[in-house]
Amino acid sequence: MPFRPNPTHSHGEFKLRYGHPLPFGASHVPHGINFSIFSAHATACTLVLFDRGAAEPMAEIPFPIECRLGQVWAMTVYDLDYEKIEYGFRFDGPNDPREGHYFDRRNIVLDPNAHKISGREIWMGKPSGLLPQHRGRIPHEEYHWEHSRPLRSPESELIIYELHVRGFTRHPSSDAANPGTFSGLAEKVPYLKDLGINCVELMPVFEFDEMENTRTNPATGGPLCNYWGYSTVGFFAPKASYAASAQEGRQVHEFKDMMRQLHANGIEVVLDVVFNHTAEGGADGPVISFRGIDNKTYYILDSKGRFLNYTGCGNTVNCNHPAIRGFVINCLRYWAAEYHIDGFRFDLASVLGRDVNGAPLLNPPLLESLAYDPVLAGCDLIAEAWDAGGLYQVGNFPSYGRWMEWNGKFRDAARRFLKGEPGTVGEMVQRIMGSPDLYAAAGRKPTASVNFITCHDGFTLRDLFSYNEKHNLENGENNNDGANDNNSWNCGAEGETGDPEVRALRLRQCKNAMLLLLTSQGVPMISMGDECGRSQRGNNNAYCHDEDWNWLAWDLDEEGSEMLRFTRALIAFRKANPAFRQPEFLTARDQVGSGYPDISWHGVLPWRPDWSASSRSLAFMLCGRHGEALGGAPHFFYVAFNMFFKPLPFSLPVLPRGMSWSRFVDTGLASPDDICIPGGEPLLASQKQHVLREWSGVVLVGR
Repeated sequence: MPFRPNPTHSHGEFKLRYGHPLPFGASHVPHGINFSIFSAHATACTLVLFDRGAAEPMAEIPFPIECRLGQVWAMTVYDLDYEKIEYGFRFDGPNDPREGHYFDRRNIVLDPNAHKISGREIWMGKPSGLLPQHRGRIPHEEYHWEHSRPLRSPESELIIYELHVRGFTRHPSSDAANPGTFSGLAEKVPYLKDLGINCVELMPVFEFDEMENTRTNPATGGPLCNYWGYSTVGFFAPKASYAASAQEGRQVHEFKDMMRQLHANGIEVVLDVVFNHTAEGGADGPVISFRGIDNKTYYILDSKGRFLNYTGCGNTVNCNHPAIRGFVINCLRYWAAEYHIDGFRFDLASVLGRDVNGAPLLNPPLLESLAYDPVLAGCDLIAEAWDAGGLYQVGNFPSYGRWMEWNGKFRDAARRFLKGEPGTVGEMVQRIMGSPDLYAAAGRKPTASVNFITCHDGFTLRDLFSYNEKHNLENGENNNDGANDNNSWNCGAEGETGDPEVRALRLRQCKNAMLLLLTSQGVPMISMGDECGRSQRGNNNAYCHDEDWNWLAWDLDEEGSEMLRFTRALIAFRKANPAFRQPEFLTARDQVGSGYPDISWHGVLPWRPDWSASSRSLAFMLCGRHGEALGGAPHFFYVAFNMFFKPLPFSLPVLPRGMSWSRFVDTGLASPDDICIPGGEPLLASQKQHVLREWSGVVLVGR
């Protein structure tokens, strides 16, 4: 017998009945659409329907009182043409900011559970007429994944590449058919695969409003924007203007096409997600969604209704309120199930461990729930383990055996060591081993540490060795924004220079940094363009610039090509040699009776490390339980760094009888002798000593 709806109400031409409280948002039911939304403090709710693109509503349907179950408004509307409508809500309730309430039925608010959002299909495009910037749409697209599934690679195998979807292919030199889009990223999968990347971390792709920034560039007078996207508008919807097909409403399909292409080439996808704050800002910010639905529940407020700001962005989401905790979990489940996402990196994740009053929790319910959620069980969870309220939890983030961390201590120690700052060797030893001083006591593994030297937030690798000071005047904030403690070094001249010695030293330092990163235990993360010398002209907070200098340029100069060749070979070497990516901490013991420990530390003399306050060099040797590397490669590796301003001779450890040292990397040599194809390392002329020039590093292979 065919289904026949049994409406209990009508509103004009629309037939209605009480709906299903779950799932939240707009969902398809037989012959109708179910609308469900949560608000603990609203007194009434109205569904607002628009013809697609229309400025004025075509219908407003109040939720009958029978359609409220607990704190959820749920109603089914029959015979809607979901492809032609957009929707929002009006809420009635108290408007008393001192009590935390901002209800105003004049506002049409966005459904926070909307799976597709209209209004921002064109990047930096202005909405026409009175059209609100954001409205919900109701996708119902069949997608055939075929055999594509999430990859779920072992964490120890990952080499992460952090990229900005628009900036990755927007530059004209990318030659992408659809630059700056999900489709454009998919076009460049062969580049990522050739580089050796097996995981991309996408900067925010949830819907955001790039036009929220009202400042202008004081140098050009042009508009600034929210280029990075750390200001979420819609948590369930992909950024429409990142899709070449957005004006046809196919952003969901295009995102899935990109995912399938990446997975088919063995590349995982981690999303950078922002649940700590929203685009609504402080008390003077816009009413977009949460504020008009139930401000007092969604945000952390003080006793006078003022927004507590642990994010530096005006508001803090009340993540450990049970209803909001459920919202976050449902959102991540949706992306994992619907889009096959492999993992999530949580911006300012320490906020997720604060209670409803903002105090840090010993056992945060949200973090625990995410760690043990059955749907997310295969997803990587990566924390930026600090927030703007002063909570710094690197090495101490509640992990429940699941959470990885952006290791800011690796970044800081590596930067100080690379510029030759005395007294850093002892800490660098811990970072190279995967930071056992931070993680081992709690039973965590070296894979808890996501190692990085640069990321989107701060200098690029090239700029780290080109500028002593930040140069952010074009941000329109009088150079007051961005970090001041960069541990950078300009190598003798501030900014661009034609001095060949300075340029050579800068390139060598970039190679040293990549070498240190990729020979350390833990999970390495490379920032977009560092593999080929991308510069932001000394701007260490380029969040507001959609400009060619802030995009990845694909037409490389000689130095960029040399750096790319070096990075590609170094990644291949790491992937070919498991010694550098162990899932367990290496020890200074002989685990297999080889006569050598897993890892041993050396100085300019073998077996005599110098970790004193004046030391600027170190060396280590790997061998033992990790056994032979892939492809029959040898299992002795000697890695040394000289960050002193003069050359230093390093006496080499004696290998077992019949084995000899060969050179894989020596950053002190000119290209192409600085690095070899893995497996093609030339034999060292001297087996007793190797001289490292100032600010250089080597990797020797014992076979």
